[in-house]
Amino acid sequence: MLLRRKIIGLLTLVMLTAACHAQGGLATRAQGKPAQQEPPAVVPHAAEDISGMYSFLKEGEFLQITLEKDAVTGYISRMGDSDSDGGVFLDQFFAKADVQGHDVSFTTRQLHGVWYEFIGKFERGPGKTKADDGYYLLRGTLKELSTNPDKTVSARSREVVFKLLAQPDDSDQPSQAKPKKTH
Repeated sequence: MLLRRKIIGLLTLVMLTAACHAQGGLATRAQGKPAQQEPPAVVPHAAEDISGMYSFLKEGEFLQITLEKDAVTGYISRMGDSDSDGGVFLDQFFAKADVQGHDVSFTTRQLHGVWYEFIGKFERGPGKTKADDGYYLLRGTLKELSTNPDKTVSARSREVVFKLLAQPDDSDQPSQAKPKKTH
């Protein structure tokens, strides 16, 4: 019987403490102080840092992707192929881009009536390190959209694989010789 009274007394104390704590929270809110909010959900990011320069459609053309803390930026550098820009390199910057986990998507800004959309995934390629071509591969569907003279839009889709181009290895650069101390 004594044990039962102690348990009931302990439960009563716990319930009163919880009620007082809840009442204090309500009083705080009533005084115009904001209630504590849940922390924001963690936004998933890229599974790995895939920043770098990738091959594009033709030799000499490339795709640059840069993962930043809160954004994905980049551009395509390609050879113009119309009468007005033939033989000139054109840089088409991303209008929007996203990398979530292994999924990659981007849309470029329109330039000379042409823009690109890519939807795909990145994966590890045959390169052993980032100093080798193909350390990462971007595999997916590239859609080339263009505005015709009559203002209609035509689209051409194709399956593509873009490979990360070799990046210089920082350890290959000559080290700065430290000055010797003389006593």
